[in-house]
Amino acid sequence: MVTSPELDQSEILRESAAASRHLARICFKTGPPTYTGVELEWTVHDAADPTRGADPARLRTALGRHSPVTLDPASPAEPLRHGGTVTLEPGGQLEISTPPRTSAGALIEATEADIAQVTGLLAAAGLTLGRSGIDPHRRPRPVLDTPRYRAMRRVFDRRGPAGRTMMYSTAGLQVCLDIGEPDQVAPRWAAAHAVGPPLLAAFASAGRHAGRHTGWASARMAAWLAIDPARTRPVWVPERADDDPPAAWARYVLAAPLLCLRRPGQDWAPPPGVTFADWLDGALPRPPTTDDLDYHVSTLFPPVRPRGYLELRYLDAQPDLDWRLPLAVLSALFADAGTVRAAYTIGAPVAHRWSAAARHGLADPALAAAAAALFDLALAALPRLGLPAGTDDDIHDGIRRRLAAIARVDR
Repeated sequence: MVTSPELDQSEILRESAAASRHLARICFKTGPPTYTGVELEWTVHDAADPTRGADPARLRTALGRHSPVTLDPASPAEPLRHGGTVTLEPGGQLEISTPPRTSAGALIEATEADIAQVTGLLAAAGLTLGRSGIDPHRRPRPVLDTPRYRAMRRVFDRRGPAGRTMMYSTAGLQVCLDIGEPDQVAPRWAAAHAVGPPLLAAFASAGRHAGRHTGWASARMAAWLAIDPARTRPVWVPERADDDPPAAWARYVLAAPLLCLRRPGQDWAPPPGVTFADWLDGALPRPPTTDDLDYHVSTLFPPVRPRGYLELRYLDAQPDLDWRLPLAVLSALFADAGTVRAAYTIGAPVAHRWSAAARHGLADPALAAAAAALFDLALAALPRLGLPAGTDDDIHDGIRRRLAAIARVDR
């Protein structure tokens, strides 16, 4: 999450058309689909007693010069050896964000090395990374407190406890894919959404939270869906499949209420219910700028968020090396225009079933069938990724294990 308190000199916005043009330019950068990135989050636990969390001092000691400035304002926030950056979520969840790579194999190799480095730093401080998409041991509690996080908590609290669960207890896996050439934007955008529910179901890992079974396959996604539909619902929906992606995104952004209003001091809480469109219409004392709009975008959390690339946000954190499986599956499904079309065809009939995927996972027959078909498609396309032999074997085995699990559920 972005926490910059500074406003830079940027263009003043006075009408929605100018805001929409800015969003299209910044959020939909077109070109050959070349790069893939990944952002990995984990809850952090005491190695001897996973019910114990990590306080800020202990995390600072563990991460040292790699500590984010939200944890240590004096930190140089040095990247990891292979370029990944470390950030912390408000509940102390650790995130590694990788530089994008031109091949899935190179991305996996670099990310594995950065994870090993962080794991070693944490182990020296008696800490370990979690293995699921929500903290299975502890109730939500804050570790970091910033003006942004306080404003978020105040807004989310108006709707109930889901916001605190999301902020303090959840951990996700985000895969980042290029948007593609102009004629590829719409199909890649639609496919990224359509495969979401079956892949969410297939990789759900967040059924147990705070010492109890939740009744959800992904209590992480359940929390996200319960926060505020204006900022967490999908932008693309099957009934409006022909929407122009930049136009649909602009409508979504401008209609969303403000979550934070940056100002000097510690109180960033916005006036209740004021949307960015209201701000453009004069609801606040000063007009917004393009920097304000970019920051507002950082407070929106749909399952697929355009950030110049497509950030797929719907996957739970995975145990151990299993994070490579959804990364490889999505890389394979988006390998070329043909696999994108085939993936969309498979996912489209269940593209609206986000809540069912979070609740039932692969116990939902339609989602299980779609997930199995997507895995088969990914297996056929995996050779195009050029993965190293050992990694390729591991990923093939992992996907086949998932297919076998779906077959057992079907019986």
